Amino acid sequence: MRATLIHERAIELDAGWLRHHFAAARGVPSAIAGDQGAAAGDPDLTPASVLIPIVLRSAELTVLFTRRTEHLRSHSGQVSFPGGRCEAHDASPEATALRETQEEIGLDRRRIEVLGRLADYRTRTGYRVSPVVALVTPPFELRLDAHEVEEVFEVPFSFLLDPANHQRHSRQFHGREVHYVAMPYRQHYIWGATAAILVNLYRDLLGGR
Repeated sequence: MRATLIHERAIELDAGWLRHHFAAARGVPSAIAGDQGAAAGDPDLTPASVLIPIVLRSAELTVLFTRRTEHLRSHSGQVSFPGGRCEAHDASPEATALRETQEEIGLDRRRIEVLGRLADYRTRTGYRVSPVVALVTPPFELRLDAHEVEEVFEVPFSFLLDPANHQRHSRQFHGREVHYVAMPYRQHYIWGATAAILVNLYRDLLGGR
């Protein structure tokens, strides 16, 4: 159960390495703070959380993603992490991420080991997202919320940690050019906030090498 962090040299990661990394006191690494054009320090941003589920497969570590259904009002059809907006009864961002994961894909909390949290990420759509990093131990069964989730799939962690796969693109958004990160994997197009959060995870892990 390993993954390779690609930089000037290959760094082999496993569950123990990741546990130690997030348990250790570290400085704050450089991070993508938010979507281009997202308001910095806006107090009206809606708090939300996502879970970054690193699956402990026997062959290699993977990351589990969802693809949203096509009929949703926002981000329809896009690849994302399990997650959503914080509710008043949620005790913490971690509680939000676990609750939303249970609601969206039915992943048993007993299979999830929370490791830590990355820097918040601001979106142009008005959210301040707290990414919660966790290990997921197989075997597990999933029950997808058919209203929100079209499918789930896994991507090798090593692929996501290779900067050669961190593509930079631009597009027109409300009459201006905006830049974003994309990590296409087979038929799946991972981009936007999801890809940027993965870049932040890469930078965080690299800072603890």
